[in-house]
Amino acid sequence: MVNIDVFNGDADGICALQQLRLNEPLESTLITGVKRDINLLKRVSANAGDRITVLDISLDKNREDLCRLLELGAEIHYFDHHYAGDIPSHPHLITTIDTSPATCTSLLVNTHLGQRFCAWAVVGAFGDNFDNSAREAAATLELDEQQLDQLRQLGIYLNYNGYGATVEDLHFPPDQLFRSLHPYADPLDFVQQSPIFTRLKQGYEDDMTKGRQLKPEIETGQYALYLLPAEPWARRISGVLGNQLAQEAPRRAHALLTRLPDGGYLVSVRAPLATREGADELCRQFPTGGGRKAAAGINHLPEQQLDTFIARFKEIYS
Repeated sequence: MVNIDVFNGDADGICALQQLRLNEPLESTLITGVKRDINLLKRVSANAGDRITVLDISLDKNREDLCRLLELGAEIHYFDHHYAGDIPSHPHLITTIDTSPATCTSLLVNTHLGQRFCAWAVVGAFGDNFDNSAREAAATLELDEQQLDQLRQLGIYLNYNGYGATVEDLHFPPDQLFRSLHPYADPLDFVQQSPIFTRLKQGYEDDMTKGRQLKPEIETGQYALYLLPAEPWARRISGVLGNQLAQEAPRRAHALLTRLPDGGYLVSVRAPLATREGADELCRQFPTGGGRKAAAGINHLPEQQLDTFIARFKEIYS
């Protein structure tokens, strides 16, 4: 039997896996990538009896390969909070899927484990921009405000590290980052002891300094749209800048379109935090789009579809 862990390379996917492997340490093959690389099950080869854990990637986007692996006899436990569509019924498939707008995969794993490693769930929730849910989960931890802010910073930096068109855009490959986190049962120990935290913090601050100088191309009381240059720093901050803008203007939708080196755009959409609706509906209208109700994206929006995207963005959020 082979153990395979398949996880999104953002804060939520990494922190979900961190909880599971602290609870049940085992040797496993890690399959992950940049945050936007969600068709991860196509990279999995398995045999009958192999055990696969899938974290924080849409079942709908991986349906064909999920069915392929089940037919081969693999046993799969699937944790996620993205749009799933129809969930297959199979004796070797266990699903823990909740698409409600106030939860994330780390919080689903936290409940599954009886809150055993709740601090890591809090980090994942903060990273995925679920600040209220993170604070609610943290209520049992008896943290002071400084400690809670350190967990929030860690979540933001882990999430920031996941954004990029390729792994080469990132400061750390997500599988390497997970292995660096894994020895720490308490995320506050990682914050205080690991030089990786310091490097992520510095990279985030440097990139965000550039990002905060950007001005919206389109701005109203209901929505704002930004165009970012074809630079690694811009690809790295596209998601975390969107999260920050959403926090600052919770009744406004935001779209960040980052130019790609070979043409077209990498798109991040944030629904208004006041409603957390519509982002996935918008992005799924385009071939490489997907996500969840509050936050979604398009991996490659062709130049000729820019006007169509802007029109539909305005239509949904006007």
